[in-house]
Amino acid sequence: MTRTWFITGASRGLGRAFTVAALEAGDHVVATVRDPHALDDLAAERLLVLPLDVRDRKQVFDTVAEAYTFTGSFDVVVNNAGFGLVGAIEELSEDQIRDQMDTNFYGALWVSQAAVPLLRNQGSGHIVQISTVGAVGSLPLFGLYNASKWALEGFSASLADELRPFGIKVTIAQMGGFDTDWAKTSMKFAEGDPAYQEVRSAILGMPDYPTPEVVAAYVAEAQAAQAEPAESAEPAEGEWIEAAPEVGAAALLELVNDPNPPLRKIIGPGAQTMVAMALDQRRLDYATDPEFTWPA
Repeated sequence: MTRTWFITGASRGLGRAFTVAALEAGDHVVATVRDPHALDDLAAERLLVLPLDVRDRKQVFDTVAEAYTFTGSFDVVVNNAGFGLVGAIEELSEDQIRDQMDTNFYGALWVSQAAVPLLRNQGSGHIVQISTVGAVGSLPLFGLYNASKWALEGFSASLADELRPFGIKVTIAQMGGFDTDWAKTSMKFAEGDPAYQEVRSAILGMPDYPTPEVVAAYVAEAQAAQAEPAESAEPAEGEWIEAAPEVGAAALLELVNDPNPPLRKIIGPGAQTMVAMALDQRRLDYATDPEFTWPA
């Protein structure tokens, strides 16, 4: 049966891969982007591209209503729009913090609020929140990114319980490493404080945050490496592995094809190991409390 998707942040990376995969599956897609020409090369009768800045609540509600009027139904709503912010908590400005939360957290919240009444009236639908393994644990310099995704998961878990009686499913997709612009040109950095040079060296492999020129050089090097045959090797435990966005898109299709999808789904190579490590660290933290017993 042909489905209708509503996907945010569809211009590149995982969002674009989700859009392409849904179209190739024969489905209809409403893809929202900041740049209305970002998907001109995907011109198709089953694709509707709408401009949207998810930080603008009124624009979100208007765009969702416009899309629903055009399509008549939503089967899958994918909250994908987001970006990475790197910086020690002390280093981040108010504008950077608000932009991170407005995009990664409030953007998904506004889309969910706008879509839920429509899904509830039609008595069906599946909301997929694109989260990360970083919403299970934490990492120095990624505190606000972690916070935005922890907040996303918090309201989404409650949303799942609220919507279950109406036949609406909610899944939190905890994504691992994918070869997208998230860690390249899309990532934003704080103004570096010298006090955190050792932390930056440990986490980023450099004492200072990269300049745009350094990021561009890294992207060029990565593209050159992709053109060469890859050597097969087993990843080390806890190693961060990047897969092609198409791998994540295929997993998402499998997820929405599941008649009984889970609340949380780990997607990506090495992602299960990362989640296990984060949960084990939490177990160790709680184990210091003599009155607490971890469930068997």
